[in-house]
Amino acid sequence: MKKLDEDALLNLKAEIETAKTTVSELTGQKTALLKQLREEYKCTTIQQAEDKVEKMDKEIKAIEKQIEKETRALEEKLNPEEEEEE
Repeated sequence: MKKLDEDALLNLKAEIETAKTTVSELTGQKTALLKQLREEYKCTTIQQAEDKVEKMDKEIKAIEKQIEKETRALEEKLNPEEEEEE
């Protein structure tokens, strides 16, 4: 009976050590990502990063809309006969 308890404790100890290692690795990754956010995007919090992403998405959509508009205008200039046929 005592042997079973020792084995269970040793297994538990191994699991705890694995969990500690995982936590340490994840903490390091988090630190690296936050540093990257700070240096590359000038964000000091996750909320600032999310706000920046939202703003950038809006800017991208506006640029895409402008590109579509300019493309249509250019196509009309290059192919005026197609427009007259319609």
